[in-house]
Amino acid sequence: MSMQRKIAVLGGGAWGTALAANSRRAGHDVSLFARNSDTVSEINEARKNSRYLGDVILPEGIAASADAGAVLDQADAVLAVIPAQSLGKALGELRQVIPTAAPVVLCAKGIEQSSGRLMSEVAHDALPEHQIAVLSGPSFAADVARGFPTAVTVAAGNENTAAQLARVLSGPAFRCYSSVDVKGVELGGAIKNVLAIAAGASTGRGFGASAQAALITRGFAELRRLAKTLGARMETIMGLSGLGDLMLTCSSPQSRNYSYGMALGRGEDLTGRPLAEGVATAPIASELCRKLSVKAPIIDATAALLDGRISIDEAVEALLRRPLKNED
Repeated sequence: MSMQRKIAVLGGGAWGTALAANSRRAGHDVSLFARNSDTVSEINEARKNSRYLGDVILPEGIAASADAGAVLDQADAVLAVIPAQSLGKALGELRQVIPTAAPVVLCAKGIEQSSGRLMSEVAHDALPEHQIAVLSGPSFAADVARGFPTAVTVAAGNENTAAQLARVLSGPAFRCYSSVDVKGVELGGAIKNVLAIAAGASTGRGFGASAQAALITRGFAELRRLAKTLGARMETIMGLSGLGDLMLTCSSPQSRNYSYGMALGRGEDLTGRPLAEGVATAPIASELCRKLSVKAPIIDATAALLDGRISIDEAVEALLRRPLKNED
């Protein structure tokens, strides 16, 4: 895989547009698929995606289109920036036009609600002949779109594929580390969204920085337990796609999940808020932990809070009443 390639980006939201901008700055031929015709026109004519990225000016040369076949034609790598809960259906519909030689890099984070599968498992079923990789790490779309320094992890089952993708996707201010621990990278990205909702709810309720720090730290212990049970590497969980992403997502209202949690903690109307993947991930993550006998009281409480089964005050009271034990 030489350094100058055709990169096809599936998804015209904030993250898809940001990754397209990064790939273009890295010198690649970049095509972006978006369903919304206004988004396509604005990217092509004004070099902006104001709906998702405000006044950020994109680099020249990103070719947006509502024709997925044209975007994917002769692509050397595909960045699938598709919401987790619709990934399987979308990839299945595009299977015939995704070049089989092009690695498909999954850039959304979550666990499929209907099956409990990680995104790589969903993608392997939809695209059994393709190489599947995942990209995750502490990164806000607006920062990447503006070209601010960012570091992430790209993982694939094949070490050479992961290393090649890391080289190709790295840009002037976007550093990719490679890994073969696909499961660890995915779990970090999925579970941190749930924990960010919990941290945001705590902040929104006004519980203070001490409570937030405790939630993040003990939530991270739950992520480590789940990851270990599923065979992920602990060094992955301690790295960019685990601890790094958790720190970022739980610390800023720029995070949709943290922002959603803050609104929840304040008792605001949540109707029509931007997509927060942690809302869909929380119940299936809680169910998965129960099936695997992994103790996850914060994940469980977040799922119950989102379902309306308990209030945030009841959730905190239940957590504080848990039996005392050694820290693990």
